[in-house]
Amino acid sequence: MTPEGLALLRRGAEELQLDVTPHEAQFARLLALLRSGNERLNLTALKTEEDIVLKHFVDSLTTLRGGHLDGAYRTLDLGTGAGFPALPLAIVRPELDLVPLDSIRKKIDFVRDTAAELGLSHVTPQVGRAETLGQSAEHREQYDRVVARAVAALPVLAELALPLLRVGGVFVAQKGPLSDEELEAGRRAAGEVGGRVTEVDAFTLPVSGDARTLIVLEKQRPTPARYPRREGVPTHQPLFWKAK
Repeated sequence: MTPEGLALLRRGAEELQLDVTPHEAQFARLLALLRSGNERLNLTALKTEEDIVLKHFVDSLTTLRGGHLDGAYRTLDLGTGAGFPALPLAIVRPELDLVPLDSIRKKIDFVRDTAAELGLSHVTPQVGRAETLGQSAEHREQYDRVVARAVAALPVLAELALPLLRVGGVFVAQKGPLSDEELEAGRRAAGEVGGRVTEVDAFTLPVSGDARTLIVLEKQRPTPARYPRREGVPTHQPLFWKAK
């Protein structure tokens, strides 16, 4: 990582009231591994150091706003892709037991190899889909926290994430600007699958100023057995929302 990239990481973290000084070598190595892996595997559309630092590393760390991940929580990262937000979270929160989930094996293989290279033994990548895991006894209602970054519309995310949470667990969804219509559909979907929206945190991404929203959902009661629906249905037929 160049001095300029390191300065961006420090500045972005400082705006989030985080000290990344002890972790800078790991972030630098993560940057190198991501850029190398991207040449072979086409993992992310972000190519420049500035974009990766701000829109992958710092953006991932915004999930820590509000303190919802402050604890030794078993946490699933839904649709992790190349490992975001899971890998940055694993670096700065070693107490988290992180399970990055993605349906694309090459991405999970990359996340697994990268976690091993960085010494992140508390990261256990999983190939699969949330619809399947949500109906599996091994995963259904077994997680304290679920996180997801820009994966789908809020009502889709609610149906996929809440079945995986234990009662009392929390889902932190990272989104861009959020319309009133999507938020209302998300609230209704959350209620349908056993939870409720407890927080809507609109802010701007450090340094870049890009609009972001963290939506926090709490699991209040067991999810009805019919949810999540079979693979693909939540995305193509979202609860209370017209798919676009």
